[in-house]
Amino acid sequence: MTRAHAEPCGSIRAKAGLVAILSMGAAMLTLAPAADAACTDAPAPGVVWQRCLFDTIKLPNHDLEGANLREAYFARADLSGSDLSEVDARRARFINATLRGVTFDRASLREADFTKAVLADASLRDADLRGAQFFRANLRKADLTGARIERTTFFEADLSGAIWTDGKTVCAEGSFGRCT
Repeated sequence: MTRAHAEPCGSIRAKAGLVAILSMGAAMLTLAPAADAACTDAPAPGVVWQRCLFDTIKLPNHDLEGANLREAYFARADLSGSDLSEVDARRARFINATLRGVTFDRASLREADFTKAVLADASLRDADLRGAQFFRANLRKADLTGARIERTTFFEADLSGAIWTDGKTVCAEGSFGRCT
């Protein structure tokens, strides 16, 4: 009876497989962009700040039209008076942010979190707000004309004087959580 020759653990075939796997991993690391590569870019229209952390940043009156802010974090940030028209800010977090007078017209804000944010006098015309959270947010006199609000939460949000999605209804003083 002849015995089949078994390859030892350190065989050429095993080493070649390991080299191939390590080479693929190295290639993936070189091709993948650094998570914060664009986070230091200056504020400008079309800037890519996807997944960037901007805790307490002060950027009032800046033009960020068309910026990519997907999954970015703007906790306690001040973007008052800034133009954020047509931004892609899906799943972005604007927790406790000051967004007074901001323009979010035609912006994609799906599943964004505006918990306790101040959006007084903000324009959200034709914005996609589906699944967004406005928990205890201040939306006094905000313009929501044409905004898509399916699955949007306005729990305890102040909607006093806001223009509702139909573009005609003005929410009564004391409208909290829903436009009355």
